[in-house]
Amino acid sequence: MGALLEVRNATKYFGGLKANEDISFEAEAGSIVGIVGPNGAGKTTLFNSISRTHPLTSGQIIFNGEDVTKRKPFEVCKLGMGRTYQIPQAMEDMTTLENIMVGALCHRSSVKAAEERAKEISEFCDLSEFNNATASSLNVMQKKRLEIARALAGDPKLLLLDETMAGLNGIERTNAINLIRKINANGITILMIEHVMKVVMSVSEKVVVIVSGRKLMEGNPNEVTSNPEVINAYLGGGHNAGCQ
Repeated sequence: MGALLEVRNATKYFGGLKANEDISFEAEAGSIVGIVGPNGAGKTTLFNSISRTHPLTSGQIIFNGEDVTKRKPFEVCKLGMGRTYQIPQAMEDMTTLENIMVGALCHRSSVKAAEERAKEISEFCDLSEFNNATASSLNVMQKKRLEIARALAGDPKLLLLDETMAGLNGIERTNAINLIRKINANGITILMIEHVMKVVMSVSEKVVVIVSGRKLMEGNPNEVTSNPEVINAYLGGGHNAGCQ
């Protein structure tokens, strides 16, 4: 189907700190791509560059055939790029439904239309029973779902998920994996950062490994988990990625 996202030689400096250096990869339309690496590897920095939260020092971001390197975050959102944050960014005093409506208003000028879309997305994400509850009253898993729901309400072609499994137990992770697969089955391309290797390897068609701000390798889950450099740099000697 061709690449929906192309990251070309992405480099990001913060003063003298080199957070990302010369990272290139593609995400094919309709695929799930995982980004893994140790803490401090520069994964979220890369997400911030892709979603235009901050500018690249050098390199290009091509989204759906368009160079968006110098676009603003709200512009790429309107073009069809949505994202979540590792720490949920819910508007705590607003209800669950109102939070989702904020995302829906990206492409809808009518509040009523946004509310209808928000109700659809809330049901899709199994949040309907909390529609009238304030976001502050939700637990960790529910807030993670709300983060995804708000991004989905903006009708993304590409969804960037930043550690949606953090803080979840085994059953909650299974439910989250099912939601990710359901989203992807609806034709949405997913780029996900995740520390739970078992999750990444079970859903991703391609995995990009970042270590110390540089791409170490990319490949399918089996290639990645059997690579000695990956095992040494990320998993630690003697560990099987599928069991983490």
